[in-house]
Amino acid sequence: MTAPTKPPHSSPAAPAPGADLHFPVIDWFEDNARDLPWRHPEAGAWGVMVSEFMLQQTPVSRVLPVYEQWLARWPRPADLSAEAPGEAVRAWGRLGYPRRALRLHGAAVAITERHGGDVPSDHAQLLALPGIGEYTAAAVASFAYGQRHAVLDTNVRRVFARAVTGVQCPPNATTAAERKLARALLPEDERTAARWAAASMELGALVCTAKNETCVRCPINAQCAWRLAGKPEHEGPPRRGQTYAGTDRQVRGKLLAVLREAHAPVPQAALDRVWHEPVQRARALDGLVADGLVEPLPDGLYRLPLT
Repeated sequence: MTAPTKPPHSSPAAPAPGADLHFPVIDWFEDNARDLPWRHPEAGAWGVMVSEFMLQQTPVSRVLPVYEQWLARWPRPADLSAEAPGEAVRAWGRLGYPRRALRLHGAAVAITERHGGDVPSDHAQLLALPGIGEYTAAAVASFAYGQRHAVLDTNVRRVFARAVTGVQCPPNATTAAERKLARALLPEDERTAARWAAASMELGALVCTAKNETCVRCPINAQCAWRLAGKPEHEGPPRRGQTYAGTDRQVRGKLLAVLREAHAPVPQAALDRVWHEPVQRARALDGLVADGLVEPLPDGLYRLPLT
């Protein structure tokens, strides 16, 4: 029996998808990454988790002071879980979307009760925590524990849409096709995959921005499908900017500001003074109560939640 022979027309193995993108972006990241406190080793998994909650729809410049105060007060999940949820809402300050504070408090309680106070490293256990979705679970597993996960935030989706798909903007909501592409682009090596996740996110935040992108600074501009196509304009549904002035969200913020500054229950009359339109004001207050951000008491009093 003779030894098998090599096929006469074999071709070399094809490079892994995205291999031409990984190292230029990672090398750029090593030289250009912002020095952020949640990237320091001492931040630990809890610091990473706190930052991920705070950074959702909120710029880094607004997050930094609140993040530092939060970690100084609650350096571990157990420290936060021992406080009333209303204290988390109070400390959240003006970051916006304050339900995130309640969700982070709920996650801290679950971490303390289920995992001995340590943020779990297992992706499934992270995903099972209250207030943790697919993005946050993948981000904590990747950034805190160096695991291999597709971490798809708005910045990463925009980089992939332009560099690979050749369009200016990703869809308004994450699609199955985007998730498939992100998984296909993941480096096989865990450590490299974790660096790729952080690096592609930073590239979208600093260079491949939604407006006024600086392609001359981009480490993959020579491969970018969108640039090579002449940077065609977005052809999908209009990209609607977020409004704030005059919305229920603004009224909610004004009502919460009164409650955050008070350390005793607040009468209805004090809340009535923050907004002139009674129907909208009542609707905003009802929404805060329904979301668990405000607790109504007898005699027309209100406070931040204690339970």
